[in-house]
Amino acid sequence: MKVAFCDRDGTLIKDYPDEDWRFIEEPEFFEDTVATLHELRKRDYEIIVISNQYLIGEGYITQEHYDMLAKKFLEYLTNANISILNVYYCPHRREEGCSCIKPNTGMAERALVEYPTIDMEKSFVVGNTSVDIELARNLGMKSFGLEVVSDYCQNTNIKRLNALLKYV
Repeated sequence: MKVAFCDRDGTLIKDYPDEDWRFIEEPEFFEDTVATLHELRKRDYEIIVISNQYLIGEGYITQEHYDMLAKKFLEYLTNANISILNVYYCPHRREEGCSCIKPNTGMAERALVEYPTIDMEKSFVVGNTSVDIELARNLGMKSFGLEVVSDYCQNTNIKRLNALLKYV
């Protein structure tokens, strides 16, 4: 199974300064998100969202606020006829030392346990920060960095999400 491991904030939807997230009531999707995810599904990629949500552990937002935004995020994609295989998120503080916060591989390892047919050589990570690219490096996968400069040999720097479609 081919999987597109997608970061959420700043990749699929708009990101905000940490202190502003408590005011956000609706996820704001980038204009090319839906079309890109549709095309990935047409190309037989499953979509797994992997997201650091240290905002919960660090007290910027509550678990309830995250759950509300996550529900609206998934409802929007469902209404756009996009199926998401799963969403994994890390709620821990950045300095907590957990195994799931990116660039650690805990969320991807959970996916591999739950979906053992994932073909890591045919899958990729896409994200807008260096931790997304480092996650791909730690997993030995190719990556697409949204305007992320990296020396990782399997990373392709792209300006927009839909640019990755030229490579997959």
